[in-house]
Amino acid sequence: MARREPIMLILAAGMGSRYGGLKQIDPVGPHGEIIIDYSVFDAVAAGFKRFIFIIKEENREVFDEVLLSHLPKELDLQVVYQDLEDVPEGFAIPEGREKPWGTTHAIYSARDLIDAPFAVINSDDYYGREAFVKLYNFLKEEHEPNHHAMVGFKIRNTLTEHGSVSRGVCRVADDHLVGIVERKKVYKDGDDALFEDVSGAMQSLSGDTIVSMNFWGFQEAFMEVIAQAYEHFFAEEVQRDPLKAEALLPEAVGGELKKEDAILVDVFTSDDAWLGVTYHEDRAPVVQGFQNLVQDGVYPSPLWK
Repeated sequence: MARREPIMLILAAGMGSRYGGLKQIDPVGPHGEIIIDYSVFDAVAAGFKRFIFIIKEENREVFDEVLLSHLPKELDLQVVYQDLEDVPEGFAIPEGREKPWGTTHAIYSARDLIDAPFAVINSDDYYGREAFVKLYNFLKEEHEPNHHAMVGFKIRNTLTEHGSVSRGVCRVADDHLVGIVERKKVYKDGDDALFEDVSGAMQSLSGDTIVSMNFWGFQEAFMEVIAQAYEHFFAEEVQRDPLKAEALLPEAVGGELKKEDAILVDVFTSDDAWLGVTYHEDRAPVVQGFQNLVQDGVYPSPLWK
């Protein structure tokens, strides 16, 4: 049986509370392009032909208008809704819960459509062409069901001047991921970084520290891990913090890494600088960043002919 073409899964259902709006569809390119436009463009250039977008159902009309309507017709495009009511069997939604369940749930939402190796990216992060090429080539090759990959970025290239961000801080040995911890309050500190630990104390990180920006490449079998992690999240984390707990992808990966020989994760590093909109103040430098990329000939303008 022929190996099916890899899928690009794009997480676009975040609420964007710190940004102050629906940042996934905020135009940043010279002709109104949004960040996802550039991600899809880079993914297509790398070889991807199949795309699944995870969005909130109430955003479908505007999402169609600002993105799907102008993407190349030859691409295989599918849309899945991340639904707060999509909980594991035997569990219920806590009263008053409005916050989405997190990135692990976003991937879980696409479980019925995943029939091939798949990549995962955020919709509001710009990764650069290099990352897409590395992940596509990996996913096209034959690997064991538990052999996955990620693209890691130096933390100094991923921080904003305007506040804290969340980053998956990685431990890497011999180009393999051996540990990952989600740090939710990471700040820029010159060429280095600071993060607030669970006790509230500030800890330093070298600017060369590798972090995950949620750019992963998984074999199809990883969906079983996602389903198990999501159920465990409801059994444990939701009980402790019913209104705010989030099932985060780095935690699902990290849990598997703690099990002996459960998974192998190759780490491809990228020197590309991050562009992203965590806060509204990030928008102006992102707009300028894409203007510079167009002027340097990295992208045509308009992006889609």
